[in-house]
Amino acid sequence: MTIQELKPAAVWRNFALICSVPHPSHHLEAITRLLTDWGKEHKLETIVDEAGNIIIRKPATPGYENRTPVVMQGHMDMVPQKNNDTVHDFEKDPIQTWIDGEWVRAKGTTLGADNGMGVATGMAILESTDIPHGPLELFITANEETGMFGAFGMKEGTLKGKILLNMDSETFGELYVGCAGGVDANISWDFKPAPAENDDAALRITVKGLKGGHSGMEINTGRANANKLLFRFLKEAVAQYDARLAAVEGGNMRNAIPREGWAIITVPEDGVEEIIGLAKEYEDMFNDEYHINDNPVQVICERIDAPAELIPAEIQDDLINAVTACPNGVYRMIPAIPDTVETSINLSIVRANTSHIDVQCLIRSSVDTKKEEIASMVESVFTLAGAKVEFEGSYSGWNPNLDSKILNTMKEVYKKEFNEEAEIKVIHAGLECGILGAIQTDLDMVSFGPTIMSPHSPDERVLISSVEKFYNLVAATLREIK
Repeated sequence: MTIQELKPAAVWRNFALICSVPHPSHHLEAITRLLTDWGKEHKLETIVDEAGNIIIRKPATPGYENRTPVVMQGHMDMVPQKNNDTVHDFEKDPIQTWIDGEWVRAKGTTLGADNGMGVATGMAILESTDIPHGPLELFITANEETGMFGAFGMKEGTLKGKILLNMDSETFGELYVGCAGGVDANISWDFKPAPAENDDAALRITVKGLKGGHSGMEINTGRANANKLLFRFLKEAVAQYDARLAAVEGGNMRNAIPREGWAIITVPEDGVEEIIGLAKEYEDMFNDEYHINDNPVQVICERIDAPAELIPAEIQDDLINAVTACPNGVYRMIPAIPDTVETSINLSIVRANTSHIDVQCLIRSSVDTKKEEIASMVESVFTLAGAKVEFEGSYSGWNPNLDSKILNTMKEVYKKEFNEEAEIKVIHAGLECGILGAIQTDLDMVSFGPTIMSPHSPDERVLISSVEKFYNLVAATLREIK
């Protein structure tokens, strides 16, 4: 059985179409061409704006011309993550989907249900002939996953709608009315390499096997960060066994909790066995600490050819101390909603060679002053270590409006459709609603979606039954808008 045989057929057919072309962030030529061709084939007004966003418009159903115009909104790019043993080129290869019981997954890669399911649902609504609605737009943004560039690039007046249905949340039954803002921290050092000791042995230390996940939605799960684990090991290897550092690479996406990391170190030949033993000791310790929250952690030590150069000792020590001291994870919960994260930080990426180091963090908060507090902490830690620290891409959160007309309409529709109350939530992730609402201030917004687990990781999966419920909720909402 293929996903095209699932229901609603139009949603799954369009999702399969999206999966058929590569669409990682910043490589959107194929998906842009596919979506614009689709709009034109369905004889719908189709526009690509200066930021690469796509707007597809459908006139109102006869008799619904005076209904408040609606924007269905999602993003076209996906996070490219794969297992190490998976052969896949995200810039060339289609996503290989498969049905696993109640779920749809991809084979060894992210699925792209975030946010392909939202876009596919919008497409299915536009091509339907049995859903009455007012004037309708599908607004598909570009490069959401790496900085919401499409949303930031939208011009005021682009959208004709006054209600925005953001279809990029990931638990069906929850209606989101607020989100976190964020800021990117970029840290760097430049320096001259140091020569390696001729007689030292070289080892590659790898930390792997972690679950990772979404750095906003799953930051409160207690999962390990591969960068933090790796640098705990490196700190002791340097301090106790005269290890020297030649290279590091951990994490590969700013908004994904790092799942893997590796470092190349050198040690005196007579210390090799001790480092191998230390790796086993740390593997056992990490699994003791994280066995409830994470997959089994592996700490692997392998001999490799010796490098010709090293990171200078003083830079190495500064890097190790700064990464060890850098805050990571949940910093504060929302006092009025104790089960919801207010402020967090993800130590996303560490890359170092013998002449340059890059460290990247993503700071999130629904309170701008707390976001600024964490940014100041990061700046202080890495400035003391001699690094250059810069911040970019700052955006405010979306303040909840519990008196929203579309929220109250959707609460009534949800109760009628499913005979239960929807949960009203604030999400600890950077939904585009905050940015779009700041540009077009008259938008009344709600965010919702089907159930998607472990987005931004190869464990990503979408619950099949939730997709039909989600589609029905969108359709019923459009019918009931005044």
